[in-house]
This record gives sequence, C-alpha cells and structure tokens, in this order.
Amino acid sequence: MTLSRRASRRTAFFLLYQWDVTGQPLASLYEGEVDEFARHTAEAVAARVEELDRRITAASEDWTADRLGAVERNILRLATYELDEGSVPLEVAIDEAVTLAKRYATEEAGRLVNGILGRIAREREVA
Repeated sequence: MTLSRRASRRTAFFLLYQWDVTGQPLASLYEGEVDEFARHTAEAVAARVEELDRRITAASEDWTADRLGAVERNILRLATYELDEGSVPLEVAIDEAVTLAKRYATEEAGRLVNGILGRIAREREVA
C-alpha cells in the first residue's frame, strides 16, 4: 500500500498519538496495512522520543514537552525528526506540522507549533 507523503505523515502522527496517549506498544497499533513510510517514521520517532522531547522543551521556552498537549507534542516530535533527517525541505516540514496542528487541535496550537519549529530550525542553522 503506497500513500502520498502527506497521508503517510498523518498516519505516522496518529500512530504516535495513540502510542503516547495509551502507552501501548507501537506495533500493537498497526491495524490493517500501514504503509512502510508511516511505519518507519513512527518507529524512528518513538525510538528517539527522549532526545526529541529535550529539543522541543529547549525551544519551547515556557513549556516542557510533557506539558504540551498530546497532539502538539507528537506533531512536534514528527516534524523535528523530519528536520533532522532532511527528508523534506524545512518549509514543508513546518507547513505540514502547522496544518496538522490546526486541523486536529486549534489555531493557537498551529501558532505554537510554528513558533517552536521556527526556533528549532534557527538552532540548526547556527549549529
């Protein structure tokens, strides 16, 4: 099963969200067929969650990653992973993350995600 990158990213987000909220093993959430990109991405993000959360917390200023809502936290984890991997251009990673936040949370969540990812992106440029 091959989905568009956008649809696969959304699937990876849902898997990560369910994993984060339920505490169930990620593999137990694969119902039916999950495309390879979504599976690989979700597993890679889950494997690096502590590192990703530290970076999100550092860029969040007033918020720790665990205080963010599960939607925002997992969108940020996914986008930060994509930025690190260089699998999509910076603008695409941020735009997709903001779109997901607005769609599944609120406009305010979209602004929060945009701000945090902007800081993470600037830190990468300096490094």
